[in-house]
Amino acid sequence: MRAPLSWLREYAELPPGVTGRELAERLVRAGLEVEAVHDPAAEITGPVLVGRVLSFDEETHKNGKTVRWCSVDVGEPEPRGIVCGALNFAVGDLVVVALPGASLPGGFAIAARKTYGHVSDGMICSARELGLGDDHAGILVLEGERPLGVDAVAELGLRDEVLDVAVTPDRAYCLSIRGLAREAATAYDVAFRDPAEPRPGEVTDIDGAGHPCRIDDPSAAERFVLRTVSGLDPAATSPEWMQRRLVLCGMRPVSLAVDVTNYVMLELGQPLHAFDRGTLQGAVAVRRARPDERLETLDHVTRRLDGDDVVIADDTGAIGLAGTMGGLATEITPRSTELVIEAAHFTPGGIARTARRHKLPSEASKRFERGVDPDLPPVASARAVRLLVELGGAAYVGSSGAEQPRPSRCIELDPQRPERTAGMPIPADHVVRALRAVGCQVEEHDGRLAVTPPTWRPDLSQPADLDEEVIRLEGYDSVPSLLPVAPAGRGFTFEQRLRRRIGQALAHAGYVEAPCYPFVGEHELDALLLPGDDARRRALRLANPLSDEAPLLRTTLLPGLLAALRRNIGRGTHDVGLFEVGLVFRPGDGPARVAPRLPVDRRPSVEELAALDAALPAQPWRVGLVLAGHREPDGWWGQGRVASWADAVEAARTVARQAGVALEVRSDEHAPWHPGRCAALLVEGRLVGHAGELHPRVLEGLDLPPRTAAMELELDLLGAVDRPVAAPALSTYPVATQDVALLVDDKVPAADVEAALRDGAGELLESLRLFDLYAGDQVGEGRKSLAYSLRFRAPDRTLTADEVSAARAAAVAEAARRTGAVQRGV
Repeated sequence: MRAPLSWLREYAELPPGVTGRELAERLVRAGLEVEAVHDPAAEITGPVLVGRVLSFDEETHKNGKTVRWCSVDVGEPEPRGIVCGALNFAVGDLVVVALPGASLPGGFAIAARKTYGHVSDGMICSARELGLGDDHAGILVLEGERPLGVDAVAELGLRDEVLDVAVTPDRAYCLSIRGLAREAATAYDVAFRDPAEPRPGEVTDIDGAGHPCRIDDPSAAERFVLRTVSGLDPAATSPEWMQRRLVLCGMRPVSLAVDVTNYVMLELGQPLHAFDRGTLQGAVAVRRARPDERLETLDHVTRRLDGDDVVIADDTGAIGLAGTMGGLATEITPRSTELVIEAAHFTPGGIARTARRHKLPSEASKRFERGVDPDLPPVASARAVRLLVELGGAAYVGSSGAEQPRPSRCIELDPQRPERTAGMPIPADHVVRALRAVGCQVEEHDGRLAVTPPTWRPDLSQPADLDEEVIRLEGYDSVPSLLPVAPAGRGFTFEQRLRRRIGQALAHAGYVEAPCYPFVGEHELDALLLPGDDARRRALRLANPLSDEAPLLRTTLLPGLLAALRRNIGRGTHDVGLFEVGLVFRPGDGPARVAPRLPVDRRPSVEELAALDAALPAQPWRVGLVLAGHREPDGWWGQGRVASWADAVEAARTVARQAGVALEVRSDEHAPWHPGRCAALLVEGRLVGHAGELHPRVLEGLDLPPRTAAMELELDLLGAVDRPVAAPALSTYPVATQDVALLVDDKVPAADVEAALRDGAGELLESLRLFDLYAGDQVGEGRKSLAYSLRFRAPDRTLTADEVSAARAAAVAEAARRTGAVQRGV
């Protein structure tokens, strides 16, 4: 929300010397976010004066262009001769003249120069050249009488600081000059004049004489007001002061009717919409869209409406998306003389869903979805009518309205509660004064406060909200920053240390940590080819998602990592390895439980914490990893190596080593991995995760390169060992190496063969490594050859050849007994 300082001063009696930056500092102390303070005239330097056109001669040149050679009085002894290409001004008009030596926005320097056969001694300016908007209509003609030769920038009010406030969702009332002026007055403890108070000539009553209206769906709107005017002069334009304020607030002047509705919205915070009365048929109603109903909106797009969409309709059907965008059929045109001004209070959720569904964010929907003052529709519509009467010669016809009953809101508050929440003394009279300053009605009964929030503060619904209001007005900078003292000697838990070790180990292995958002959409789960009954499809849906495309809490780490991988590859980084250690959210099969609302003025009880934990879904820690491209790059040393499923399995082994557990790897089929290149990861017989190459259809759907691999395992299932690590015993005696090649059925897992060799070899076996795998004509169909390197060593002696041969033979015999292995070449 952009707010000119001069407009704020109209309603907040700020001290005369207060600058925009000083006000911004006060507002920040009160909890608002002021992003910047702009000076619209900062780029305008040098002589830019008010002048009068004394005469001009129109000349058409060889290039076909007609220009005017003008004589302009700028308050100097002699008039200036200026060449101007615009034709929209007349003799006697007051204009803005930039003289040589001036500089306009964009670094446009003005100098005397010869053009079209004359020396142009300056420039007559348009609104666009002064930074007042994108109007290409021509020269800016000033209204009324003004002294010649005075500073035009000051006359136009451009020397006015503009505060750019980032309004958080809980402070929707600050999306208006009314709300920001109230905050400014509170920050300086000065008088505030509410612009919503009726002014002379404003009729806020509903007389029933206007165009009829009704609310057909009570869940869509609480209040609906229509005011009718006739006899509007279609040629009437918005006054200069209104256009200037709209531009300073970031809006483009369009026409009188549109400018008036935008001006009132900026001033009060109540969005308005104007219909051409001649296009309406029957009463105007607020309702939900009907099945297969369509509407052509003002952007010339025909939209298929959803049954949840809130619409404005007449007897012909939908004529507008409520609080979002009007319909083309009832649009105000340059010939419109009879208008119906609509002001309503729509339910925030309905407008938010409608705007997001149709991807139509607007200034109106931004306000409605955050909450608008329900008392404003009669006032704001009356303000718009008065401006149309005064500026456009219209006549007020009458009004109509519909309203739903509203429950009263009263919050009981302990006066000592804010100081307990803040951890600093806040006297009870400060609490009462702060709440009244934000518009609350406060009554004291038996040492407690009965607080009724104002209608423009729907965010004040519980005592904690009132605490926040009191504390922010006391000043967040006055709240002591005292960290709780941790008990000595505890430090990180074992689980925290384990997660850090895993992250460091994967980083040392060449992978880059990429924390991802925990939100996913159904389309991302579909892209993984998950079956319909897969437990990963049972996800929690957010009540208010940041994006309609990602409304679910993730049940797997893979969607976020694969999206990050795709972004990196799309930006030219083709050899990528990413990992994440994070939580997933796995709801149970039973009905969802409602979490209790915990107190903030004391520590929750054991029972309250247990009830909170019971309402939460399971949130296991997982580690996920994706990789594509080369694992080892090409170079002068030779050809590199492309990443494969084996690297994903090795990354899982890296995680297991940090946990101090032995990982067993077996073949498996599990989406989204390739059925023939998927490994199940087990620890002591329990499944902890999967690794391997992703399915080709998954890679094609996600636009990822072939052979992309991934790994995901659950840390909570590893059974990590929390004990001191025992250093291995080192023998000083020589090692004896024996190789053995075994033929087994191709369905026998290599892990089973390896386990049998280890058990058969006994204590002399130091290590065992699979170094070759072969399947082809030489071993026969349905069989494979596994070649292992066995290292034998004794701790107290040099092994003899017979001892080594006996241990090798025992290992082969055990493998033959358990897996049917036959030694190759024997």
